[in-house]
Amino acid sequence: MDRTHTLDEASLAVLVDRFYDKVRADPTLGPVFNAAVHDWPEHKQLLTSFWSSVALGTRSFRGNPMAAHRAQPGITAAHFTRWLQLWRETTAEVFEPDAARTLQSYAERIGESLQYGLGIRPGSRDLGLPLRAD
Repeated sequence: MDRTHTLDEASLAVLVDRFYDKVRADPTLGPVFNAAVHDWPEHKQLLTSFWSSVALGTRSFRGNPMAAHRAQPGITAAHFTRWLQLWRETTAEVFEPDAARTLQSYAERIGESLQYGLGIRPGSRDLGLPLRAD
């Protein structure tokens, strides 16, 4: 597939589909996602809506990402790190550099926000420990 400059719902659907196929097969992320997601086509559609809302401002997403992540036990900073690695790889495959960088930047901020909300220290070695006020 040729990379695209165009950020639209169709290209985001391609991205989400390709990305979550990788996630499902990944030895680190697959077990977490495969245990949590019971209907992959529906989940991909929901996440296409999420990324459409984030990147295009469509406001089509209805959901609570923080609650969804809180419901999953054992999520660590290593999971977020791996997720972001796959996201960067896949966005670079699907989109031209400017569009890929835009989506990568959104993902970095969202990942940091989720980690803080879950009490995980982003990028730390003591994975999964709550934040402390030192």
